Amino acid sequence: MSGDGVLTELKAYAKGTKAFFVDDAEAWVQATQTAKTVDAEARTVQMTFERDGHAETEYKFEATFDELNAKTKVLPPLCNPPQLEGIDDLTSLSYLNEPAVLHNLQARYAMHNIYTYSGIVLVALNPFARVPLYSQDTLEAYAGRMRGELEPHLFAISEDAFQGMVRDRRNQTIIVSGESGAGKTMSAKYIMRYFASAHDDTKAQDAAPDAISRVEEQILATNPVLESFGNAKTTRNDNSSRFGKFLEIRFNERHAIEAAYIRTYLLERSRLVYQPASE
Repeated sequence: MSGDGVLTELKAYAKGTKAFFVDDAEAWVQATQTAKTVDAEARTVQMTFERDGHAETEYKFEATFDELNAKTKVLPPLCNPPQLEGIDDLTSLSYLNEPAVLHNLQARYAMHNIYTYSGIVLVALNPFARVPLYSQDTLEAYAGRMRGELEPHLFAISEDAFQGMVRDRRNQTIIVSGESGAGKTMSAKYIMRYFASAHDDTKAQDAAPDAISRVEEQILATNPVLESFGNAKTTRNDNSSRFGKFLEIRFNERHAIEAAYIRTYLLERSRLVYQPASE
């Protein structure tokens, strides 16, 4: 990036512009720009910001064009406009930087929205409490709906995969990943429950009324068995799965579940034979 490139980038920074700054207690905080001095001849820039809600806290940013070109210093990440506060898809943010993503997730979490899209990815925050998001009425509301018609939800991702299988007649994959205590095991349970219960009209006419429920129970019943082989208390989770598995769910021509197979089971042996002092 040349000097002209730096000057172009600096146009986004004007008095009143909001940016993020690192904070030891809150990770990132917002601050409003109060002054900017750009010396094109000396190839330097100086900016001053005032922390929102804490007028006594001031942040100063100083750098040369060469430092900005070499990326040894980076301009403060910009905040998104207020109208994008708490938006349900991160890809719609004007500025897609780390603090902007975290701030948007935090804003949605404060509004009791634990799910947020990031394109085709669903970001889920563990509420660490029971939430009324998985009732049969909610499950049925997402059946047959396109992703984006309703609020972001595990059921929307499940329905998207189901419709992809029905429409394109191709295998679909849902990857559930996250750190310890993020809620992976529960998320997988709700996804399997959706596949087993969402499309009641796909049952075979000669099937028993509780056929789908029985299949669902059989699939979910495998989890305690697997947990008994690998489960540990960690610093973040009292009931942490110490394994990963690839679960294949098969549907018949009427799009009803007919079987499920665990193709791969990866056990984290290190935590089974050795117990850290903090666990």
